[in-house]
Amino acid sequence: MRKKTLITSRLACVMVAYMVTAGIAAASTRAKDPSPRPTLVVGIFVEGLTADYVNLLRSNFGADGFNRLIDNGVTIENVDYGPGIDATAATAVLVSGAAPAVNGIPSARVWDTNTKIDYPILLDPKEIGTYSEQALTPSPLLVSTISDEVRISDGGLGVVHAIAADPQIAILMGGHAGNSSFWISDISGKWTSSRHYRETPPVISRRNVGFNLPVRIDTMAWEPALRLDRYPDLPEYKKLYPFRHTFPAKKSDRFKIFKTSAPANREVASAAADYISTLSLGTRGVTDMLSLGFNVSPYLYGREADNRIETMDAYVRLDSDIANIIRAIEKGPGMDRTLLFVAGTPAPSGGKRDEERWNIPSGQFSPRKAISLLNMYLMAIHGNGEWVNGYHNGYFFLNRPLLKERGISESDMRRESAEFLTRMSGVSDVYTLDDILARRAGDTPAALHRNISATHAGDLLVMVNPGWEISDEIEGETVNIDQSQLPVVRWQASTSPIYIIAPSLKATEITERVDARAIAPTIARQLRIRSPNAASLQPLLLDR
Repeated sequence: MRKKTLITSRLACVMVAYMVTAGIAAASTRAKDPSPRPTLVVGIFVEGLTADYVNLLRSNFGADGFNRLIDNGVTIENVDYGPGIDATAATAVLVSGAAPAVNGIPSARVWDTNTKIDYPILLDPKEIGTYSEQALTPSPLLVSTISDEVRISDGGLGVVHAIAADPQIAILMGGHAGNSSFWISDISGKWTSSRHYRETPPVISRRNVGFNLPVRIDTMAWEPALRLDRYPDLPEYKKLYPFRHTFPAKKSDRFKIFKTSAPANREVASAAADYISTLSLGTRGVTDMLSLGFNVSPYLYGREADNRIETMDAYVRLDSDIANIIRAIEKGPGMDRTLLFVAGTPAPSGGKRDEERWNIPSGQFSPRKAISLLNMYLMAIHGNGEWVNGYHNGYFFLNRPLLKERGISESDMRRESAEFLTRMSGVSDVYTLDDILARRAGDTPAALHRNISATHAGDLLVMVNPGWEISDEIEGETVNIDQSQLPVVRWQASTSPIYIIAPSLKATEITERVDARAIAPTIARQLRIRSPNAASLQPLLLDR
């Protein structure tokens, strides 16, 4: 009897232990069950966005824009793009997970050594010399993008659309496989696209006919959205004079100017809300993606160099635009099925010259004169010839065919030219292409090397002193230059914030430096799709 009782007791203990273990295992399995895959991805790319301005203006923001992103999502304050990169190249890094040396997009415009003119990096090489907006193509982007992978992941059933004021930003966001990509034309003010994309959503057709920007722009004005005393950290004198910017027909470049203003962001945001509702994005059981391009860079078309009010107003208005997009999402698939990210890209370097009364050390560096002097110096050593091909975006280009013809080493000519240019007024340093490729140039040699494309790079990168103006005179022409519009050199780090909100993410703040190349694989991980094909960095583990 005792033996039978002992066996029964042991059996009961085993059963209890099994049930406890099974319960723990089941609970563990339930805890690891993935949340539903997002059916809508909304990517918002903002040129000039900084965490400093977002944090400064939070009390002026509503509940559903930046404050919602920060309170409920992941904030990455310090996304590092490396040196010498503009918004176009930064966007390419974000969408591809690859640096310019790999993805082929080093800057918005590049130099053609044959025609001696610069052209948009996304211009179809066959169209050089006959540039039109429709001749832009994603082909120069040498790798796949997040939007491409979204389309591939569902066998093409998901759709990808992109909208921006800037054409190249729109195309990079749309990628190679996108359904559509539209931007505001510099010439007509209408929404236009590349021949690469096949679809024209009804939203665009209606806006180009019934809600036509060229008809409305004459009555549009950009004025402060708030009382001037609500903009923080302004000197008293700036609180007395509100700005007012208009875009009258007498300005031939009014659409180009308009596209750098806050009202242009409103055009993009309004179209985005219509895309979400009329195309039923994110409601069909597959993953759709909508990418949007905005701009809060300092406005350069006002009367004063101090444009802090315009910049802060652009942020306040952008916050409202983001809130409106979120409300459109909530009426559609819902935020519980959406991954939304807001990614900053660098503002254009420099700005307007400070008034002379401040006595800031300055000068003027003329690339045209530098080319002339360098060419005369090289002729004195190597004989007659046009040794210097041109200058663009900080680079001097040597005449490589002539060097080959005369049997002169390119490396030797670069070294001689660098030694001469270094002695010129306003030049702080000169890096040869050889030094850049060998990762021995600049404060961060590896980062500088990553951010060039050997196909488009010049032979000598010239670093001009901060505070100096660069007068890009056109070779062979006499140009009347508005001195107040010359770009002023200002050295600054290329870092921006990124905000990500998704059903699986908890509110988190990351203040450490994050390589911009890690963002694409991070987004891909949240979508449970493969990363773009050149994304070499590991994703950030945000959901742990």
